[in-house]
Amino acid sequence: MAVIRTALPADLPALTAIYNHYIVHTPITFDVTTYEPEQRRGWFDDHGQDGRHRLLVAEENGVVAGYASTSRWRPKPAYDTTVESSVYVRADAIGRGIGRELYAALFDAMAKEDVHTIVAGVALPNAASIALHERFGFQQVGVFREVGRKFGSYWDVAWFQRS
Repeated sequence: MAVIRTALPADLPALTAIYNHYIVHTPITFDVTTYEPEQRRGWFDDHGQDGRHRLLVAEENGVVAGYASTSRWRPKPAYDTTVESSVYVRADAIGRGIGRELYAALFDAMAKEDVHTIVAGVALPNAASIALHERFGFQQVGVFREVGRKFGSYWDVAWFQRS
């Protein structure tokens, strides 16, 4: 079982390495260029220890094994009570329940905040991510067809939401 805690600035290199893996090896994110940790500092700083926008890490034996976040969904004020969630697990730690632990802690934290809706986009196909989101009460509300181009192919994104 991982230790779940709020992300610290010292975690930024590990968080960046986890994300870069998905950039290079998967269509899960539509970023196509890897980042250096200092390039992700703005993203990191958009999250706090409280409030709607959180960033939690899972740590195993002192090593960051994954992270989950809620972030601003859209910049217009009317959307403030809607957040977008995401979860990323280190490639060698997949399948151990870390994503589930992260989401459980994240959604527990969100229950105390002024959040009405959580949305999540899932690049398809991704049966594991769909199962994880459904486990946490997300319902699929639509699919945007061929909206991302990566690795020479077009990818669909399924959108999920939960109240």
